[in-house]
Amino acid sequence: MTTDGRNLRQIVATTDVHSAFDNAAPFLTHLHALRPTSLIVDCGDFFEGSGYYRLARGTIERGILLRLYDVLAPGNHGWGHHFEPDLHRRTVCANAVDANTGDALFRRLYIADIAGRRIGVTAVIGRQAFHSIPAAQRAGHCVTDPVQALRELMLAHHHEVDSWVLLSHSGFDEDRKLAAACPFLDVVFAGHCHSDQYGPVRVDDTLVVKGRELANGYAIATPVGTGWGAGTTSFPDRTPSVVPTELADLRSRIEDVKQQLAGVLGPIKPAYRHQSLDRRSLLVDLTARLHTALGADAVILNETALRAVPLGDTLTQGDLLSIEPFANQLVHTHVPEPARRDLTGWLSHLTAQTGPLVIAPDPLPDAITTVLTTDYLAETYVGERTHEAGLRLDQAVQHILTAPDTAEGGRQ
Repeated sequence: MTTDGRNLRQIVATTDVHSAFDNAAPFLTHLHALRPTSLIVDCGDFFEGSGYYRLARGTIERGILLRLYDVLAPGNHGWGHHFEPDLHRRTVCANAVDANTGDALFRRLYIADIAGRRIGVTAVIGRQAFHSIPAAQRAGHCVTDPVQALRELMLAHHHEVDSWVLLSHSGFDEDRKLAAACPFLDVVFAGHCHSDQYGPVRVDDTLVVKGRELANGYAIATPVGTGWGAGTTSFPDRTPSVVPTELADLRSRIEDVKQQLAGVLGPIKPAYRHQSLDRRSLLVDLTARLHTALGADAVILNETALRAVPLGDTLTQGDLLSIEPFANQLVHTHVPEPARRDLTGWLSHLTAQTGPLVIAPDPLPDAITTVLTTDYLAETYVGERTHEAGLRLDQAVQHILTAPDTAEGGRQ
């Protein structure tokens, strides 16, 4: 239920913002303007993904969510932030539970009055998304089957609401399946997938729609007659000269961090200049260098550890933290005993969970017992680390991208 006296007529949903605040003014100003008539929701992954998160440690994201948003779905990025008291009160999720007790980790349902209807808003996180959360962050947590959780929720509260809206952090294709399995849903706001599918797509009587990621736009759903209409749009291109007074301190904090991110680390090597970063090409260079320089038996890195970022003549701090936004440490870890008997099958299993891999040497030697990888892969999918390599992944990336005579000077 709404508590601030607004006259709500529609639902506005963002997703996968990933701390993308380079052009924050239209994002902040437009959401602020929509707020008097809109329930503002987010479908997960508002945190992590840029230098703004790395340098400000989530304070910018927290400030935006607490001032502009009503309901949040937890994503695999920033999972731990949703347990902070203020954000926890805004977070809903029907299928995240305590692994020992089965108790819900979050409120399961938020009810709002929109255009004269009682709207039940809930959320789910897909199994793949949940299992990609770093293991330490989700210790003691688990997820149940989203379809079963939604059906149970509907049966328990069907008499309280007129319409059902789902915030899903599962991926667009999975959300179409959810819509087919749960025909009582009126609107599914999708997230997590980073695909070019935005919809709206109709699955029987359910609309599935996704807002544009990285703070570029939003999805919108409005009651129309006895049904719903939905669509997606971008934030205005124009940059407002002044953001609302209530948000001026957030704009100032963003600008302070932006100045830090503009610091130049060194000239980019010719092979990487003036193009969008080819993640695989860089990782091929990087794994070969790490294999030799650190004396590792083998190196395994996943392409999704890096982001494809347009590069110019010089590498800035912002470029580097956008390429590798997750602060991965390089660590040595044991290859699990069963995997040593079927390395091809093991790598296929890892690829299915994490996305494409780059390894050195390729193929892996039959007698391999340890590998160098990221702490994320080691702890989430391989096993506990044995010891750290004393190097972060972003530092290694910087060495590959910048010219040799300045790379050392840019590591402060």
